[in-house]
Amino acid sequence: MNGRIPAGKPVIGEEEEEAVLQVLRSGQIATGPMVKDFEEKFAEYIGVDEAIAVSSGTASIHLALLSLGIGKGDKVIVTPYSFIASVSPVIAVGAEPVFVDIDPETYCITPDNVKKAVDNDTSALIPVHLYGQTAEMSGMLDIAEDNDMYVIEDACQAHGATYKGKKTGSMGDLGCFSFYATKNMITGEGGMLTTDDPKLADKVRKLRAHGKFSRNRYDVLGFNYLMTDIEAAIGLVQLEKLDKMNEIRRRNAAILDDEMRPLEEEGIVNIPREKEGGTHVYHQYALRVPKEKRARLVKNMQKAGVEVRTGYDLPIYKQGFIDSDYNCPESESACQEVIWVPVHPILEPSHMRRIAWGLKQMLG
Repeated sequence: MNGRIPAGKPVIGEEEEEAVLQVLRSGQIATGPMVKDFEEKFAEYIGVDEAIAVSSGTASIHLALLSLGIGKGDKVIVTPYSFIASVSPVIAVGAEPVFVDIDPETYCITPDNVKKAVDNDTSALIPVHLYGQTAEMSGMLDIAEDNDMYVIEDACQAHGATYKGKKTGSMGDLGCFSFYATKNMITGEGGMLTTDDPKLADKVRKLRAHGKFSRNRYDVLGFNYLMTDIEAAIGLVQLEKLDKMNEIRRRNAAILDDEMRPLEEEGIVNIPREKEGGTHVYHQYALRVPKEKRARLVKNMQKAGVEVRTGYDLPIYKQGFIDSDYNCPESESACQEVIWVPVHPILEPSHMRRIAWGLKQMLG
């Protein structure tokens, strides 16, 4: 790493290289047997009957909404504090996003806030398991059942995280994953949908391939959202490594917790919380710092060779193509105070102690 500690770095080894070479030598580089194998093994890992590989996490959310028939006239409850792709597919299908505020400790939307936002036009909700922390799914599922709503889990940052013994992506009607290059497991680009509903799985498979149901026959309007065998080959290797990589993330986060706890006791920072019943996989280590110190802290840490970054610094409802008048104070506070501290599995305990030393010097 040449002395610098990067914000993120994929764990790519000889196994991934050899898997890709095998696909290239086979001549079958588009969607083929590797994709099918990846889907089967991912479904088994998550604990669902069906997994459908697609071209990105964004595509997975888009296809989830389309497969459920959500569109114009429907409302979908979403978070204002996440990557834009947690909401943009809702707008793309013609539905109305309804923003509800987050829990200041987990950064996930809460059942209480969701319940207040439900009306007769609400068709679905999309809880995001943000930063690797699971949302309160029991409450979400109860609200959905009481109001005849669908639940789409956005697990794009939470591969392998669990809630009350169940993996993310196994609790809602559909689960959505991203394998972008910075995620807990990667294929470069790519995504996956998970479900126990074979009819939904069949719809998604058609929609990801232009609506095709047989050779040269298309019964719905679809898209080219297919994964390649090259990506799937990488994904198969990464899936085998996922639990170990998550263990290292958790170890690195625990070191930071211990190092930063004295500053938390002084009221200077807030360290991430792992909620009871959940397993946090730390896609990001979200450290809350005083907003008046954040910009200078990030600048100085980067100058010192540690690629600390600010978190999401604008609520989604304030993005230019939405620009609505929602007011979610917890989300807005998080946008001003959270920084992302590296904990990815390339890093050793010595790196974590170096990071913590720098943070303490600048905040203590």
